[in-house]
Amino acid sequence: MITRRNALTLLAGASALGVLAPRAAFAQSVDMELLGTAGPLGEMALGDENAPVTVYEYASLTCGHCATFHNQTWPLVKERFIETGQVRLVMREFPLDTLALAGFMLARCEPDKYWGVVDMLFELQREWAYSERPRDALEQLMRQAGFSQEKFEACLNDRALYDAIIDVKTRGEQLGVNSTPTFFFNGEMRRGALTIDEFEAIVAPMLEG
Repeated sequence: MITRRNALTLLAGASALGVLAPRAAFAQSVDMELLGTAGPLGEMALGDENAPVTVYEYASLTCGHCATFHNQTWPLVKERFIETGQVRLVMREFPLDTLALAGFMLARCEPDKYWGVVDMLFELQREWAYSERPRDALEQLMRQAGFSQEKFEACLNDRALYDAIIDVKTRGEQLGVNSTPTFFFNGEMRRGALTIDEFEAIVAPMLEG
């Protein structure tokens, strides 16, 4: 269990905890009211609010399959669907371990830099999440995003921020999320690191309808 007490303690020297194995993608309908309820910190979303397709992504920053999606598929999704107004993507934090929790807390500390920090942490995942000194590696990366040591420490010790991210994860579990990445396309659940072809195959019928 991720607790306030061990969130920063683990960062002092441990490497990332193992992540859950990916599960096969499948469709499942969910409680749309619960899915559409924003967390305490509000939504982090890209795309037109009136886009015909809304995608909710539950991800963990230490999940290798999430990194695969963000490093390979996400740039193409932005180009083909986000920037053209067809899809709106909402990121939902679902940390699988304390390092992922810390990464999301740091990203949320600077809302204007959120997507840049998330992209950076996925791109350089192996440099910090699997380091022998993950805290130091994470702090060094966050300096590139303009974080001072004082800000870095303050973010990781922000209890309200911790509680808010855990709230998002808890509601994700209530929706049936138990692995990452998990996506909801207009309420339809799909699990796994989707390729651009798989993503497009799901979205295309929704756009036509």
